Amino acid sequence: MNRFFVLEAVLQNKSFTKAAEQLGYTQSSVSQMMASLEKEFNMHILKRSRSGVELTPDGEKLYPFIRQTLKQYRSLLDTAESINGLQSGTIRIGAITSVSCYWLPQLFKEFKTKFPKINFILNQGDYGTILEWLKNDQIDFAIMTAEFGTGFNKTLIHKTSMNAFLPKNHPLAELDQIPIEKLADDPFILVEGGGYSEPLEAFKQAGLTPDVRYIIQDDYTIMAMVEAGLGISILSELVFERTDFKVVSKPIVPDVTRPVAIVYKNKEELPIASQYFVDFIVDHKEELY
Repeated sequence: MNRFFVLEAVLQNKSFTKAAEQLGYTQSSVSQMMASLEKEFNMHILKRSRSGVELTPDGEKLYPFIRQTLKQYRSLLDTAESINGLQSGTIRIGAITSVSCYWLPQLFKEFKTKFPKINFILNQGDYGTILEWLKNDQIDFAIMTAEFGTGFNKTLIHKTSMNAFLPKNHPLAELDQIPIEKLADDPFILVEGGGYSEPLEAFKQAGLTPDVRYIIQDDYTIMAMVEAGLGISILSELVFERTDFKVVSKPIVPDVTRPVAIVYKNKEELPIASQYFVDFIVDHKEELY
């Protein structure tokens, strides 16, 4: 069964090295386990590509059965845990940058004071990547925008503001609030949303088209680029809280917001530990800032 878990981690990370780091193995151990799995099934399951490690055509046919086996095995463990009480378990979460950085560490810490033997696997990505993880059962649930992801169940926990991020010497930096039309002409640095973008939706609602020059996945890289004068951006207000970049963050008129939700297929089918943690987050949602 361990080899199936390792295969899942390799595919999720698209890397033997990152999978080893996530699971606490050496890279050679991961390679050996994958080689052993391929030998057992007498086929090549994995291949290397420009985007990283991925399934071969034979692996694509085999993996759904492995994924179902893992799901059933986790259900078996959950049943044992529910009988014995929540003494152990692993919670697998997919989250956007602002949530993983500013909310989850404290929530993890508080939850582990009650359930110290619970472990967390946190995967950070854009909306599209996170939804793929959910569809493929690589995570138990996600914390992301409620505006994207048809067909999933969602529990709203917070609404964060999306602010304009500008260099300190920008002419608009002195304003208390920035009309969205004033952001359409500057070179714009767009955060990669993986299929959905709050800034682009806000511009669309205002009948505007921004001058997108860069599309970047990492919020902190974007702030560094804004500081360098390469453009302006719209990001979650949360990412400004713990940064020393020489940028300013100002509210936008009309408001641009991100409704943040817990997203999952079916709460009743989540692992027991994940059900507990979802309830824990909901109970503490008033403390999120």
